[in-house]
Amino acid sequence: MNEEQKTEEEQGYAVLATAGAAAAMAPEATPLFTPGEAQEFRDNWNTIQGGFVDEPRRAVKQADNLVAGAMSRLTEMFAEERAKLEGQWERDESVSTENLRLSLQRYRSFFGRLLSV
Repeated sequence: MNEEQKTEEEQGYAVLATAGAAAAMAPEATPLFTPGEAQEFRDNWNTIQGGFVDEPRRAVKQADNLVAGAMSRLTEMFAEERAKLEGQWERDESVSTENLRLSLQRYRSFFGRLLSV
């Protein structure tokens, strides 16, 4: 096997290893918003996008506000969840492994989506 073939083979293994690691870490599609919140964000986005032709500057400002609002809501949701868990721990209440698993799953899903952007 010549050097060029070795390099191609090594690259192939690297691609497979990367794909395997990505598949192992692939986030499950855990919804980040309630169905109602998600629909409201989509509706707002569609309205903003539809207004771009007539008022592009305004549409961009509205898009910025919408994204900021969605990010703020995500931050709020994670903070509420963390506060709830910490409150239970401070009161020496037992938090079930299942509740912790679900929390970690939501974090993993969110983190995976952030990294895939």
